[in-house]
Amino acid sequence: MTLLSEGASDALTRWLEEESALAGASPHTVDAYRRDVAAFLGFMGAHQGGPMGIGAIAAITISDMRAFLAAERERGLSPRSLARRLSAVKSFCRWLADREGFEPTAVLAARAPKVPKSLPRPLSEDAAARLVETVELQSASGWQAARDLAVVTLLYGCGLRISEALSLKGRDAPLPEVLRIFGKGGKERLVPVLPAARLAVQDYLKLCPHPRGADAPLFRGARGGELSPRTIQKATEAARMQLGLPTSATPHALRHSFATHLLAAGGDLRAIQELLGHASLSTTEGYTAVDEARLMRVYEAAHPRA
Repeated sequence: MTLLSEGASDALTRWLEEESALAGASPHTVDAYRRDVAAFLGFMGAHQGGPMGIGAIAAITISDMRAFLAAERERGLSPRSLARRLSAVKSFCRWLADREGFEPTAVLAARAPKVPKSLPRPLSEDAAARLVETVELQSASGWQAARDLAVVTLLYGCGLRISEALSLKGRDAPLPEVLRIFGKGGKERLVPVLPAARLAVQDYLKLCPHPRGADAPLFRGARGGELSPRTIQKATEAARMQLGLPTSATPHALRHSFATHLLAAGGDLRAIQELLGHASLSTTEGYTAVDEARLMRVYEAAHPRA
């Protein structure tokens, strides 16, 4: 890998620290930023034939950017991954340019590829309920079956991401009527917890053989460690196949179904946005995949008239 100059390396470290401390980026996001920018600077070093210092970064041309994008596409990077990588590169170069006094036009002018929408399809209310119930039948162990049921009940009943459900700690139980969740980027939101979800977690804890600690994971793996998302994914896959549901019937589809079913029942789009933890309303519109007529009725009912 092409080495960075000391100045460029220090700059990258400072930028990542600011993204973590000031912008609230999660450790996972910071690691992704580091990989994306390092891959970009590594390519540029090889492309230009020398280590990348701040001066070399400032001298990047439009032609250099075209070569980078072409190389990433040629090696099979997906449009979504390339768009994410370019976004990290632009953020870093913009930050660096502000501090070093150069013009980052060539980098900022690079166009990200169009990313096709690939949202999971919602399940019908009946299919979602049957999937949740059938997940419990996939484990031979009583406490693990209760655990899996509790997790998927939280996904469908509260609209949690699987990472959010598995990040709950022993101190969070018994679950309150309103749960404080820290989602992507550390963004905080309050989520009402249905009685069925609270009961499912309570039943699981009664059977779980591992001692509960305040700082220990609420949901445990077979040996008492953190529960892997893959365990829930495999149980959901088995339940899907048993029920003859499409491959789109995944744990994430339960969150998608939560939002879609709320909206179909007359839920307010803004309220659903808050429940899901989306930063913008446009994300919620696409996520819930409502039909145009339904969306227009929501707008007409909610739009302020002068």
